[in-house]
Amino acid sequence: MDRKKDIIKCIESISGRYSSYEVFTDWIRCCALAISNSVSFLHNKVWQDREQAYLDTIKKYTGDEAEKFVEMLYMLCETMDDSVTDVLGEIYMESGMGSKAAGQFFTPYHLSELCVRLLLPEPDENGIYTMSEPSCGGGGMIIAAAQRLKEKGVDYQRKMDVVAQDLDWKGVYMCYLQLSLLGIKATVVQGDTLTEPYRKGYPPDRVLYTPAKMGVLF
Repeated sequence: MDRKKDIIKCIESISGRYSSYEVFTDWIRCCALAISNSVSFLHNKVWQDREQAYLDTIKKYTGDEAEKFVEMLYMLCETMDDSVTDVLGEIYMESGMGSKAAGQFFTPYHLSELCVRLLLPEPDENGIYTMSEPSCGGGGMIIAAAQRLKEKGVDYQRKMDVVAQDLDWKGVYMCYLQLSLLGIKATVVQGDTLTEPYRKGYPPDRVLYTPAKMGVLF
């Protein structure tokens, strides 16, 4: 079931004191942080800082508005259960936020599909498709790769291992949320891929691991 329009309506119904762009950003931040902390076994400083960031964000909203955040997550899950696609990127662009938010635009999903059909990497000797996506945005290219593997009869949840990086935290949260819901093993990183590419020892507060990467069924 495609619930993108319902999510957009829900965002618009909350906006007023805050712009639709801010509501959308707060929603994906809360969802991503909630998932990340729910699968973290160590309640260390990173966990505590993320918990505080969640609380600081959600307290801006009334109880009814916070309930709508939960409803939107449910609608997102429904939509992604129905089809493997860049749902959040489409919501962002269809709602008009791409024309206002610091000149940030997401690649149309059909172009991601085309790129993947032309450039899908070969698996390694263990049958694993290892991918690295700089400037990942909402993760559209990775999602398109998962869709293509599914079409080829490959279990992408077992056979993909991804590093996705973006300078903008919004892109990091969008990508992390979608790859988490799709069950993709991914390390999602905040940072400039050119000047500080992901490597061992990267600051842990700028790295999120999807539940599948953590070995957790979600």
